Amino acid sequence: MPFPARSFLKKSLLAASTLLLGAPALAEEASASLNNPFVCRRPSGVAGTMTEFNLATEEAGPASITVGPDRNLWFTQTGSGTIGRVTREGVVTEFPLLTEYSIPQKLTLGFDGNLWFTQLGVDQVGRITPQGVVTEFPLPNPGSAPYGIAAGLDGNLWFTQVAGNRLGRITPSGTVTQFDLPTPEAQPTAIALGAEGKLWFTELRGNKVGTITTDGVITEYALPTANAGPSSIAIGWDGAMWFTEQFAGKIGRISASGTVTEYALPDASSAPVDLTPGPDGALWFVELRGNKVGRITLNGTITEYAIPTDSSQPAGIVFAPPGFFCLDAHLWFTERAGNKLGRIRAVTVP
Repeated sequence: MPFPARSFLKKSLLAASTLLLGAPALAEEASASLNNPFVCRRPSGVAGTMTEFNLATEEAGPASITVGPDRNLWFTQTGSGTIGRVTREGVVTEFPLLTEYSIPQKLTLGFDGNLWFTQLGVDQVGRITPQGVVTEFPLPNPGSAPYGIAAGLDGNLWFTQVAGNRLGRITPSGTVTQFDLPTPEAQPTAIALGAEGKLWFTELRGNKVGTITTDGVITEYALPTANAGPSSIAIGWDGAMWFTEQFAGKIGRISASGTVTEYALPDASSAPVDLTPGPDGALWFVELRGNKVGRITLNGTITEYAIPTDSSQPAGIVFAPPGFFCLDAHLWFTERAGNKLGRIRAVTVP
């Protein structure tokens, strides 16, 4: 990626963090002389250090996690059918949904300042304000099974329909438009905003990564590894899209032109299921079966960290919210079977 483009990407992400999170993105202390300007100089700590937080509700099943406009962490609880909020100190608040057994899955921060989420079990897309007020929007087709969701630069929310084999677009007021996928029974799962303003998505059974423009034009790219099971996708600091190959035990990278590079994990059965860019310039991911948090650099170097709780089934991970006048050096993740939230330090700070 050319330097000007990379610089533009970093500035854009910083601007977005400042706009959406309402806090300065760069350190203001003269003593904060780390090479990476996105990381707080305090508190000190060693990279890879983990802290776990127990959830009060039994079998809550925390899954997806993201940063809210209030700078707290917000997450879905598939087992209890609630949306959770946790402060950086680990204080949890739960918000019940209007529809029972809705099985909330992925959630994301919209440009309208609210959190948006999918309800797999009842074919709805939901919205929750920072104050906890919930609104639910039914989809036109029953049996759609909405799963992934992301905010588009058009101001709308875009989501996948695993069973419906469609992508959906919903306006902040709740108007839904749908787009059929060219590949039958592709099972679209994750979706994320790319550097060029397109939405990028994964096809779990179609074994492809695709793009859709805000006008609805779809392009698909087949993966080199058969039955790889692409599941999660996110933009990296290099401007490319990075994704997990759940069935193959690999991390993939796809350029804007569709060139795919794959990196095998030490354990092919580890089932990587979610990833996010980190404050250290690398990508961080969770292994559902491997019970680890992983890190991959832009050149493919992989490091793994074992989660203290056995068989915790980590399911979601996100770059942490802002800290004191800068961005926190941690990432947060969910433990679906462990019924916990986890926090891992990404950068060593003396």
